[in-house]
Amino acid sequence: MAEEVILLDFWPSPFGMRAKIALREKGVDFDLREEDLSNKSPLLLQTNPVHKKIPVLIHNGKPVCESLVIVQYIDETWGPESPLLPSDPHERARARFWADFMDKKISLGRVVRAPTEEAREAAKEENIQCLKMLEGELGDKAYFGGERFGYVDVSLIPIHSRFYALETLANFNIWEECPKLAAWAKRCMQRESVAKSLPDPHKVYDYMLARTKKLQVQ
Repeated sequence: MAEEVILLDFWPSPFGMRAKIALREKGVDFDLREEDLSNKSPLLLQTNPVHKKIPVLIHNGKPVCESLVIVQYIDETWGPESPLLPSDPHERARARFWADFMDKKISLGRVVRAPTEEAREAAKEENIQCLKMLEGELGDKAYFGGERFGYVDVSLIPIHSRFYALETLANFNIWEECPKLAAWAKRCMQRESVAKSLPDPHKVYDYMLARTKKLQVQ
Protein backbone atom coordinates (compact mmCIF):
# COMPACT_ATOMS: atom_id res chain seq x y z
CA MET A 1 0.00 0.00 0.00
CA ALA A 2 1.41 3.35 -1.09
CA GLU A 3 2.11 5.97 1.57
CA GLU A 4 -0.03 9.11 1.56
CA VAL A 5 1.96 12.24 2.35
CA ILE A 6 0.20 15.61 2.27
CA LEU A 7 1.73 18.98 3.13
CA LEU A 8 -0.55 21.92 3.90
CA ASP A 9 1.42 25.06 3.10
CA PHE A 10 1.33 28.76 2.19
CA TRP A 11 3.96 29.57 -0.42
CA PRO A 12 5.75 32.58 1.24
CA SER A 13 6.07 30.81 4.60
CA PRO A 14 9.66 30.01 5.61
CA PHE A 15 8.22 27.40 7.96
CA GLY A 16 6.56 25.54 5.11
CA MET A 17 9.79 25.73 3.12
CA ARG A 18 11.55 23.78 5.87
CA ALA A 19 9.16 20.87 5.45
CA LYS A 20 9.45 20.91 1.64
CA ILE A 21 13.25 20.92 1.77
CA ALA A 22 13.35 18.04 4.25
CA LEU A 23 10.90 15.95 2.21
CA ARG A 24 12.89 16.55 -0.97
CA GLU A 25 16.20 15.80 0.75
CA LYS A 26 14.73 12.41 1.70
CA GLY A 27 13.25 11.80 -1.76
CA VAL A 28 9.68 11.62 -0.44
CA ASP A 29 6.84 12.20 -2.92
CA PHE A 30 4.18 14.43 -1.41
CA ASP A 31 0.92 16.16 -2.27
CA LEU A 32 1.46 19.91 -1.76
CA ARG A 33 -1.77 21.72 -0.92
CA GLU A 34 -1.76 25.50 -0.87
CA GLU A 35 -3.83 27.11 1.87
CA ASP A 36 -5.75 30.38 1.71
CA LEU A 37 -5.01 31.75 5.18
CA SER A 38 -7.94 34.16 4.98
CA ASN A 39 -10.25 31.19 4.40
CA LYS A 40 -8.60 28.19 6.01
CA SER A 41 -9.62 24.77 4.75
CA PRO A 42 -11.58 22.33 6.90
CA LEU A 43 -8.61 19.97 6.60
CA LEU A 44 -6.23 22.54 8.14
CA LEU A 45 -8.64 23.32 10.97
CA GLN A 46 -9.18 19.61 11.58
CA THR A 47 -5.50 18.61 11.54
CA ASN A 48 -4.16 21.59 13.52
CA PRO A 49 -7.03 22.55 15.83
CA VAL A 50 -4.69 24.08 18.43
CA HIS A 51 -2.83 26.70 16.36
CA LYS A 52 -4.77 26.52 13.08
CA LYS A 53 -1.52 27.31 11.23
CA ILE A 54 0.56 25.87 8.41
CA PRO A 55 2.59 23.85 7.82
CA VAL A 56 0.90 20.58 8.61
CA LEU A 57 2.33 17.26 7.43
CA ILE A 58 -0.27 14.50 7.12
CA HIS A 59 1.30 11.04 6.87
CA ASN A 60 -1.19 8.24 6.23
CA GLY A 61 -3.92 10.33 7.83
CA LYS A 62 -1.90 11.30 10.93
CA PRO A 63 -1.05 15.01 11.26
CA VAL A 64 2.24 16.46 12.47
CA CYS A 65 2.38 20.21 13.28
CA GLU A 66 5.08 22.85 13.85
CA SER A 67 7.88 23.11 11.30
CA LEU A 68 10.82 21.94 13.42
CA VAL A 69 8.80 19.01 14.76
CA ILE A 70 7.86 18.16 11.17
CA VAL A 71 11.50 18.21 10.02
CA GLN A 72 12.48 15.91 12.90
CA TYR A 73 9.59 13.59 12.09
CA ILE A 74 10.66 13.44 8.43
CA ASP A 75 14.23 12.70 9.49
CA GLU A 76 13.13 9.86 11.76
CA THR A 77 10.65 8.37 9.27
CA TRP A 78 12.49 8.35 5.94
CA GLY A 79 16.00 7.96 4.57
CA PRO A 80 18.06 6.78 7.56
CA GLU A 81 21.06 6.55 5.24
CA SER A 82 21.04 10.38 4.85
CA PRO A 83 20.16 11.79 8.30
CA LEU A 84 19.53 15.50 8.83
CA LEU A 85 20.27 15.39 12.56
CA PRO A 86 23.67 14.18 13.83
CA SER A 87 23.92 10.74 15.42
CA ASP A 88 25.94 12.02 18.38
CA PRO A 89 23.53 13.06 21.21
CA HIS A 90 25.47 16.23 22.07
CA GLU A 91 25.73 17.35 18.47
CA ARG A 92 22.04 16.56 17.98
CA ALA A 93 21.15 18.68 21.02
CA ARG A 94 23.36 21.49 19.71
CA ALA A 95 21.61 21.46 16.34
CA ARG A 96 18.21 21.62 18.04
CA PHE A 97 19.43 24.51 20.19
CA TRP A 98 20.40 26.62 17.18
CA ALA A 99 17.17 25.87 15.32
CA ASP A 100 15.20 26.91 18.41
CA PHE A 101 17.39 30.02 18.70
CA MET A 102 16.40 31.06 15.16
CA ASP A 103 12.70 30.82 15.86
CA LYS A 104 12.94 32.73 19.13
CA LYS A 105 15.42 35.43 18.16
CA ILE A 106 15.25 36.13 14.40
CA SER A 107 12.29 38.22 13.25
CA LEU A 108 13.01 39.76 9.85
CA GLY A 109 9.40 40.83 9.42
CA ARG A 110 9.83 43.32 12.28
CA VAL A 111 12.35 45.22 10.16
CA VAL A 112 9.79 45.84 7.41
CA ARG A 113 6.84 46.43 9.74
CA ALA A 114 8.64 48.86 12.07
CA PRO A 115 6.49 52.00 12.54
CA THR A 116 9.44 54.42 12.81
CA GLU A 117 12.95 54.65 11.43
CA GLU A 118 14.31 54.35 14.97
CA ALA A 119 12.38 51.14 15.53
CA ARG A 120 13.55 49.81 12.15
CA GLU A 121 17.19 50.43 12.96
CA ALA A 122 16.77 48.73 16.33
CA ALA A 123 15.14 45.69 14.67
CA LYS A 124 17.96 45.56 12.12
CA GLU A 125 20.59 45.60 14.83
CA GLU A 126 18.86 42.85 16.84
CA ASN A 127 18.61 40.60 13.79
CA ILE A 128 22.19 41.28 12.71
CA GLN A 129 23.51 40.33 16.15
CA CYS A 130 21.57 37.06 16.04
CA LEU A 131 22.74 36.28 12.50
CA LYS A 132 26.33 37.01 13.51
CA MET A 133 25.98 34.48 16.33
CA LEU A 134 24.82 31.92 13.76
CA GLU A 135 27.72 32.90 11.51
CA GLY A 136 30.05 32.25 14.43
CA GLU A 137 28.53 28.79 14.86
CA LEU A 138 28.98 28.12 11.13
CA GLY A 139 32.62 29.24 11.19
CA ASP A 140 34.57 27.99 8.20
CA LYS A 141 32.46 24.86 7.72
CA ALA A 142 30.59 24.17 4.48
CA TYR A 143 27.37 23.58 6.43
CA PHE A 144 26.42 23.92 10.08
CA GLY A 145 26.97 20.22 10.65
CA GLY A 146 30.27 20.14 8.78
CA GLU A 147 30.43 18.70 5.25
CA ARG A 148 26.86 17.36 5.37
CA PHE A 149 23.77 19.50 4.73
CA GLY A 150 21.55 18.99 7.75
CA TYR A 151 18.96 20.09 10.27
CA VAL A 152 20.27 23.59 11.06
CA ASP A 153 20.75 24.32 7.36
CA VAL A 154 17.17 23.20 6.59
CA SER A 155 15.92 25.40 9.43
CA LEU A 156 17.74 28.60 8.43
CA ILE A 157 17.99 28.66 4.62
CA PRO A 158 14.29 29.57 4.01
CA ILE A 159 14.91 33.13 5.24
CA HIS A 160 17.17 33.59 2.20
CA SER A 161 13.97 34.02 0.16
CA ARG A 162 13.26 37.28 2.04
CA PHE A 163 16.64 38.96 1.75
CA TYR A 164 15.94 40.73 -1.56
CA ALA A 165 12.72 42.16 -0.12
CA LEU A 166 14.49 43.32 3.04
CA GLU A 167 17.26 44.99 1.06
CA THR A 168 14.77 46.72 -1.25
CA LEU A 169 12.11 47.68 1.29
CA ALA A 170 14.27 48.42 4.32
CA ASN A 171 17.82 48.96 3.00
CA PHE A 172 18.88 45.92 5.00
CA ASN A 173 21.76 44.11 3.26
CA ILE A 174 22.38 41.01 5.33
CA TRP A 175 25.08 39.67 3.01
CA GLU A 176 27.32 42.67 3.61
CA GLU A 177 26.96 42.16 7.35
CA CYS A 178 27.43 38.37 7.28
CA PRO A 179 29.67 37.31 4.35
CA LYS A 180 30.18 33.74 5.60
CA LEU A 181 26.42 33.23 5.77
CA ALA A 182 26.23 34.63 2.24
CA ALA A 183 28.67 31.99 0.97
CA TRP A 184 26.82 29.29 2.92
CA ALA A 185 23.47 30.34 1.41
CA LYS A 186 24.95 30.19 -2.08
CA ARG A 187 26.07 26.60 -1.42
CA CYS A 188 22.63 25.67 -0.09
CA MET A 189 20.87 27.19 -3.10
CA GLN A 190 22.84 24.85 -5.37
CA ARG A 191 21.00 21.91 -3.82
CA GLU A 192 17.96 20.79 -5.79
CA SER A 193 15.90 20.35 -2.62
CA VAL A 194 16.46 24.00 -1.67
CA ALA A 195 16.18 25.53 -5.14
CA LYS A 196 12.83 23.78 -5.70
CA SER A 197 11.45 24.79 -2.29
CA LEU A 198 12.28 28.50 -2.09
CA PRO A 199 10.10 30.89 -4.11
CA ASP A 200 11.34 33.62 -6.45
CA PRO A 201 12.70 36.46 -4.25
CA HIS A 202 10.95 39.04 -6.47
CA LYS A 203 7.63 37.30 -5.88
CA VAL A 204 8.32 37.39 -2.13
CA TYR A 205 9.12 41.11 -2.43
CA ASP A 206 5.75 41.75 -4.12
CA TYR A 207 3.99 39.80 -1.37
CA MET A 208 5.78 41.64 1.45
CA LEU A 209 5.22 45.03 -0.20
CA ALA A 210 1.48 44.38 -0.55
CA ARG A 211 1.27 43.13 3.03
CA THR A 212 3.16 46.18 4.36
CA LYS A 213 0.84 48.55 2.50
CA LYS A 214 -2.19 46.70 3.85
CA LEU A 215 -0.90 47.01 7.42
CA GLN A 216 -0.25 50.75 6.92
CA VAL A 217 -3.84 51.27 5.84
CA GLN A 218 -5.30 49.48 8.84
